[in-house]
Amino acid sequence: MAHQSELIEKDIFAYLKSHEEKSLLRFITCGSVDDGKSTLIGRLLWDSKMVFEDQLASLEADSKKVGTQGGAIDYALLLDGLQAEREQGITIDVAYRYFSTDRRKFIVADTPGHEQYTRNMVTGASTAQVAVILVDARKGVLTQTRRHSFLVSLVGIRRIVLAVNKMDLIDFDEQQFEAIRSDYERFAASLGFGNITAIPLSALGGDNMIEPSPNTPWYKGPTLIQYLENVQIEGEDREKAFRMPVQWVNRPHLDFRGFCGTVASGVIRPGDELLVASSGRSSRVKRIVTMNGDLKEAVAGQSVTLTLADEIDISRGDMLSAIDAPPIHARHPEAYLVWMHEEPLQPGQIYLIKSATSTTPGRVTDVQYAVDVNTLEQKQVPTLGLNEIGVVRLELDRPISFDPYRQNRQTGSFILIDRISNATVAAGMVIAVAPIEPQKTGLSGLTPLVPDAGNGLLRRISLNEASISGIGVSVVDLTGESGSIEFSVSDSFLGYLGKGNRVLFSLRDIGQLQAVALMAYEHALSFEFDRTAEGVSILIFKRGIRSGNRVSDDGGTGI
Repeated sequence: MAHQSELIEKDIFAYLKSHEEKSLLRFITCGSVDDGKSTLIGRLLWDSKMVFEDQLASLEADSKKVGTQGGAIDYALLLDGLQAEREQGITIDVAYRYFSTDRRKFIVADTPGHEQYTRNMVTGASTAQVAVILVDARKGVLTQTRRHSFLVSLVGIRRIVLAVNKMDLIDFDEQQFEAIRSDYERFAASLGFGNITAIPLSALGGDNMIEPSPNTPWYKGPTLIQYLENVQIEGEDREKAFRMPVQWVNRPHLDFRGFCGTVASGVIRPGDELLVASSGRSSRVKRIVTMNGDLKEAVAGQSVTLTLADEIDISRGDMLSAIDAPPIHARHPEAYLVWMHEEPLQPGQIYLIKSATSTTPGRVTDVQYAVDVNTLEQKQVPTLGLNEIGVVRLELDRPISFDPYRQNRQTGSFILIDRISNATVAAGMVIAVAPIEPQKTGLSGLTPLVPDAGNGLLRRISLNEASISGIGVSVVDLTGESGSIEFSVSDSFLGYLGKGNRVLFSLRDIGQLQAVALMAYEHALSFEFDRTAEGVSILIFKRGIRSGNRVSDDGGTGI
């Protein structure tokens, strides 16, 4: 590797120490197809001397074989490694590359520009702190530019570099550059970005990449590498409220009980008071233990073991938090959902929701709307397909601790996992709590009492959509029914459940369980039984089942 530094020759250990202490910046490049994302990153790698000798030889050979620069070095080939990418001249998968300068280390993600690879871009952007959004100086702000800006905003990136590339093809025209910057800033005003820095570039020629270009004497701002080296990212998570999801309870012997995890945000010191969000119990930090000894403080990003002054019940999945700024602890979050699987979302179907170190079963109860990522318009849809993004409401089997994603990316994100295939089907970002108020319905479908086979009185109850109101969860109250019951189920009721709605039957006692379970079985509905302080209840819903590798809506019965 040709990375040069005087310290390498004078004191290799001092060089390695300085390299270790450099801050790390993660950033992504995104933009429309053929805006020059791969070329830009390739140029950064080249100019920062982070290309190995064998890579250089391979790059020169590949540039002559499949390059687009007439035999000259094609920097994009450093990133576009897939054969399909080289054949088509586009980016398909996310490519991560590492490079460093004397001031900072970088991990850059080259994300695809095409709409069909939206899930790839969201994956690459999920850990980034800065987004470099490329615009072709000849074309200006396009639909894909707006789409990528929305996605960048969605995953919480607040620092934007508007890289107006290919300025050499418009003779470095200042007026055209200013028009593109004004157009973009007008569009992005509603996306909540912290700051936008526009830079005129020619990635192929190196203009304003490392050094200021003589071709743009009118531009007085930083070069791209100057911006990346100096943008302030340190200390952001330190200023937030303390959060540490518990990953493991360390109990090597009777005299030690520690809670291991990575500090997601904030600062913690011995003597600080902590709250266990799930139980509401509090205690004080006794020690901060690491392999290299106890610490006086731990900050965001550090993996530590905390011991507490009191013996309180804490297990994996619990979240330790600041006593004066607790997280939300609830079962019904509302969130943005990016669907990443070929099979569409099945409202009502049980998935595994993994947030930080907590994994719990849950379901999407309602798709509020889908977002057209090209126009940002909201569309009413029953489900989400591959690469679609929407706002949904979820119902979890037990409460979990979380924060709104805009406040804390570490504790406000989650993924949905298919319980059968173990595939990650969606990524989510919590917006807020969405309490679902059960709507009780009067049993307008009651028929007169008639004798049953046991010489008692039998109440026949007609279930149809007209007698069940509300979206999400409706309640059928059977606690006032003293006799035997049976149900007459209409097609409209089954259609109501097919939309992802659920009906909660509140029972007088366990004796009514058989009638509800029989009704679910006869109509291929799923049900879950629960016993609470208020009594006995059964949740009825429609869940897709698997036939081979496909999901069918024909129903399924299970608990």
